[in-house]
Amino acid sequence: MVLQSQRTAISDLMKKWKCSWSLVASIASIVALVSVVHLFLFPVVPSLDYFSARQFQNSCVPINGSIEGGKDNVPLNQSIEGSRDKAVQNPQQVLDLNVQFPADLHNAVVYRGAPWKTEIGRWLSGCNSNTTAVKIVEKIGGQRCKSDCSGQGVCNRELGQCRCFHGFSGEGCSERLQLNCNFPVSEAQPYGRWVVSICAASCDTTRAMCFCGEGTRYPNRPVAEACGFKVNLPSEPGGPALTNWTKADLDNVFTTNGSKPGWCNVDPVEAYASKVHFKEECDCKYDGLWGRFCEVPVLCTCINQCSSNGHCRGGFCQCNTGWYGADCSIPSVLSSITEWPQWLRPAQVSVPENARVTENPLYLDAVAEKKRPLIYVYDLPPEFNSLLLEGRHYKLECVNRIYDDRNATIWTDQLYGAQMAIYESILASPYRTLNGEEADYFFVPVLDSCIITRADDAPHLSMQDHQGLRSSLTLEFYKKAHDHIVEQYPFWNRTSGRDHIWFFSWDEGACYAPKEIWNSMMLVHWGNTNSKYNHSTTAYWADNWDRISSDRRGNHPCFDPDKDLLLPAWKRPEENSLSSYLWARPRGKRKILFYFNGNLGPAYEKGRPEATYSMGIRQKVAEEFGSSPDKEGKLGKQHAEDVIVTPLRSDNYHEDLASSIFCGVMPGDGWSGRMEDSILQGCIPVVIQDGIFLPYENVLIYESFAVRIHEDEIPNMINILRGINETEIQFMLENVQKIWQRFLYRNSILLEAERQKTAFAHVEDWAVKVLKLREDDVFATFIQVLHYKLHNDPWRQQLAHVEKQFGVPRECLIKTQ
Repeated sequence: MVLQSQRTAISDLMKKWKCSWSLVASIASIVALVSVVHLFLFPVVPSLDYFSARQFQNSCVPINGSIEGGKDNVPLNQSIEGSRDKAVQNPQQVLDLNVQFPADLHNAVVYRGAPWKTEIGRWLSGCNSNTTAVKIVEKIGGQRCKSDCSGQGVCNRELGQCRCFHGFSGEGCSERLQLNCNFPVSEAQPYGRWVVSICAASCDTTRAMCFCGEGTRYPNRPVAEACGFKVNLPSEPGGPALTNWTKADLDNVFTTNGSKPGWCNVDPVEAYASKVHFKEECDCKYDGLWGRFCEVPVLCTCINQCSSNGHCRGGFCQCNTGWYGADCSIPSVLSSITEWPQWLRPAQVSVPENARVTENPLYLDAVAEKKRPLIYVYDLPPEFNSLLLEGRHYKLECVNRIYDDRNATIWTDQLYGAQMAIYESILASPYRTLNGEEADYFFVPVLDSCIITRADDAPHLSMQDHQGLRSSLTLEFYKKAHDHIVEQYPFWNRTSGRDHIWFFSWDEGACYAPKEIWNSMMLVHWGNTNSKYNHSTTAYWADNWDRISSDRRGNHPCFDPDKDLLLPAWKRPEENSLSSYLWARPRGKRKILFYFNGNLGPAYEKGRPEATYSMGIRQKVAEEFGSSPDKEGKLGKQHAEDVIVTPLRSDNYHEDLASSIFCGVMPGDGWSGRMEDSILQGCIPVVIQDGIFLPYENVLIYESFAVRIHEDEIPNMINILRGINETEIQFMLENVQKIWQRFLYRNSILLEAERQKTAFAHVEDWAVKVLKLREDDVFATFIQVLHYKLHNDPWRQQLAHVEKQFGVPRECLIKTQ
């Protein structure tokens, strides 16, 4: 039956196209072979793998067809809008947003549970909720790379450029780099000056990482930092142990003594049984290894774990044939269309008439139905993302998860993990497009959270040209990324970057952004408008940006509320908090009036010594309301029984927050994660930082769920809070309960749950809890803001969109025409 249908199809093709019988015979044999495999999955379209394998020259129009996502293949991570979209209104119906969506007493318009600023809430209610899908042509590329990247990189088949693994370079990744662990030696410093990669053992010069090396029992065991050097015991009880970076500790690393074997030779079984001793300062810092002695190989952390289309090698995705991109999510003509990602489905697929593998790069047109806004993600050279992950010297740096000895997910407490979470969500989103001509936004994925943690990692990342400033080094990375996209792509110059998006995750956000990219939208955690603090506010000198020259940085503020967006910091999914519904705890069970637990500065034991820490704000609050004695044994001048301001770490931090009505939100070295802690446990935030915005504060009405106290009002803070009536308190608590999920990276969490389910056919407890949540999360909020800005943002008014289909009622387009 299959063969008969193929003969009929070939006969029809011969009538329609004037092709040679020899060519048709070749097509027939290939189609028949492929159809056996793919008939039941995709009966119209065969696999396209054969286009490369046969070097097939097409002198007539090839097969056209469609691909659909099957009902049985619905992922855990559903589309953001999903079935929750409201019914699409008649496009001929006239929308009067002011009448249909009135503002409340706080001048907010509620959309999907959140109190938005009036114009934003109205537009989202009347326009975003009525968006329909439009047809977008997705370009599936097939350019070749030199020497197929020599097996030491991944070919970007849109540009025909190699993305080389760590330690390799050149057009075809054939050049091997020498990335030393140590700086040049001297008589005084026989291993060079200290750097994170400093090595007394064997240096892997492709990554500047230190291992035991050949000749040892465990050559792949790390000898990271203090492990390889002499450690001087504390000079007094309780004092710190100091490492002598000039003297190697070879006895404790390499010895084969039976009772005290060195770190590189100690047997894990004997060590766990306490039969032998080993150097306590040695540990398993590098990713991909687990156990006290790095004896268990585990998954490394990669972007989207390579989308099941590649292998994660320390942080860099080594993609399978036919796939490319930082997470191997972009198909080429060499991939099978049955494996295309969900964000490209459903699609009508056609091969252009002039496509020839041997003469011109073959490409496919896939017409997909998508809702706007559409985001194009640059596939940057890996120095801006993947190499930073592959070369990190501590597995917990700048990632939101790692993997244990069962390859189960361990969520980290890295606040900077938000950058990876939002990047992964965009890459896997139905709002993603490969067509830059149709894109509404362009995302530039520079992982500054990884750059700035790697600033002191190795000699090849020398700080000598940056006066030791990590902020200056990071600015240079963004400038290089800008130069790359301007040189390689046409999109930046069309709008001067106004439709581009950059994420600055570090403590002072985009303060140190190069002047060349300031036209763009910045995603940040630090909303300093510089109206009061017109200088660097960090207490850590290496992050200070005041010394960066204006010819590099320009004179822009850290945050422009008209064009930028503040996103919440990363917070891992707390199973206990989710199980106990802490965010929903009612007013009657919240007995603490005000709560803050955190570093309070130099007046307290183990407090930050700098007077400039937190711009002095936490110190002022402690001076007035401190509930724990300071170094002099004094409490705050206005300490009260129902007010807790303490630097003592709580064993039940989330429970304490959930037992409080109001919770303090104050800066640390720039932003802190206290806003997220407060909202996620259902506590009303009390914001104390003048001129500095918090997450979503330029799009949501904060008066509906938070209280702002001016810094000069700190002595009167408790009187202000006690003066808020119960009706208003209840109103704010209810709003916090409605918006708390907008501070959770649920989309990213469920992407990981889907990966674990696919790999192990098992859903972890945290996934079960998060799956029960249904309201909009960080990523949904981000998309909603982008959609509003697409048609209403004054920053973008000069951009012409009249030639595009937008899928919204005519009245919603009026501001772009």
